[in-house]
Amino acid sequence: MRRLAGSWIFLIIFLLIDIYVFQALRAVADTWAPRTRLIVFGVYWGISILSFALMLSITFTNYETWHKLLRTYAFAVVIGLFLAKLLASAFFLVDDVRRVVQWAGSFIFPSWNPKTAGTGTGITRSMFLSWAGLAVGGGLFTSLIYGFGNKYKYNLQKIALSFSHLPNAFRGFKIIHVSDIHSGSFTDKEAVRKGIEKINEQQADVVLFTGDLVNYSADEMKEYMDVFSELKAKHGVYATLGNHDYGFPTGATREEVRAKQLANAKGVVNVHKQLGWKTLSNEHVVLEKDGEQIAILGVDNTSAKANFPSFGKLNETHAAAKDIPFKILMSHDPSHWNAEVTSEFKDIALTLAGHTHGMQFGVEIPGFRWSPVKYVYKQWAGLYEEAQQKLYVNRGFGFIGYPGRVGILPEITLIELS
Repeated sequence: MRRLAGSWIFLIIFLLIDIYVFQALRAVADTWAPRTRLIVFGVYWGISILSFALMLSITFTNYETWHKLLRTYAFAVVIGLFLAKLLASAFFLVDDVRRVVQWAGSFIFPSWNPKTAGTGTGITRSMFLSWAGLAVGGGLFTSLIYGFGNKYKYNLQKIALSFSHLPNAFRGFKIIHVSDIHSGSFTDKEAVRKGIEKINEQQADVVLFTGDLVNYSADEMKEYMDVFSELKAKHGVYATLGNHDYGFPTGATREEVRAKQLANAKGVVNVHKQLGWKTLSNEHVVLEKDGEQIAILGVDNTSAKANFPSFGKLNETHAAAKDIPFKILMSHDPSHWNAEVTSEFKDIALTLAGHTHGMQFGVEIPGFRWSPVKYVYKQWAGLYEEAQQKLYVNRGFGFIGYPGRVGILPEITLIELS
C-alpha cells in the first residue's frame, strides 16, 4: 500500500512538472509561426503522454515479466525525461521567483511594474532563463541517450604505483583491478566478451575483483559463466563481495534479513568457485615470487554508510597476515578506507575498491573531474593518497539502473607496482 501511494505521488509530480515545463515552452514559442508551434507542442505532449503511460505500466503491471531490453530502456528513458525536466524547472523556478518579487515590489515601487510604468505589459518570463532551462534540460536528456552507446566501451586505465617497502621481486608486478560487474544488467554477450579479452591481453600477474558480481541474485550469471570463466592470470583471480552480492531481502527482523543476505552471498561465492576464482571472505592469500611475499587481504562488504550491509572483519583478516610486511586490501566500498583502514591499519599499503561507478555520469578532463557522486563519497574514482597509504577506486566494469555511461566510462585498471 505504501509503495502504491508513493507511485501515485511520483506520477502526480511527473504530470505537474510536464505542465510547468510546457508554460516555459509556450513562452519561448510565442513568436513562432502557428504551424511550427503546433508541431513542437504536439511532439512535446506526444512524448510526455507516452512517458506517462510507460510510468503507469511500470507501476501497475508485472514489470518484471517485460522483455529485458524493453524493461531496461523504457525505465531509463522515462527517468531521463523526468530528470531533464526537473533540471529545466530549476531555471524556470528562479525566473518565477524573480517575477513574484517584482510583482510584490511593484506595490512599494510602482516603477517596478511595467503597466504602471507606462509600457502596457505585464511581468513577463525571462527569455534567457526560459531558453537556458530548455537548453540545459534538453542537453541532459540528449547526453543520457548518447550514453547508451558507451556502456561497453571499456577504458583500460594504466597506472604505476611506487612503494618503498615493496619486495624487489614484485617490482613490475601487474595487477588487473575490476569491480562492479553487475551481470544482471548485461544485454550484449559479445561486447562483454571483448572486455574480458582486453583484460587477458594485459597478461597480468593477478586479477583482483572487488565485488558486485550481480544485481540481486547469483542466477543472473548463468548466461555469462562461459565468458567470465575465460578470465585468467598467472597468480589467479581473487574476489570479494559487494553490497549487491547480498541481495536486498526483506524480513520481519534484522536477524532474518541478515540470514537471507548471507544465503544470497553464499550463492555468489559458489559462482566464484565455478568460475575458478578464489573468494577472499575475511581471508588473505600470500603470493610468492623468487622467495619474497606479499599478502592480498579481502573483506566482506564493509561500509561507513548506514544503508549498506557490513560483514567485514578486517581485524581478524589483518591479524592472520601480520607477518607479511606488504599488504594489499580488497574492500568493495571506498568509505571503508577512511572509516577504518587509514586510522587503524597503517601497514596496508594499497586498498582497492569500487562501488560508486563514478555514478556513470560526470566529467573527466585533464585537470578537472566531477560527478554528482562526489557529494556522497569523498573518494569516488581513481587514485587517492594519505601519508604512505594509497586507495584506488575503480569506476566499474558494468552498470546498473541507467544502461549507459556519460563521461565516466566502464573501467579495467592495470596497476604496475614499483
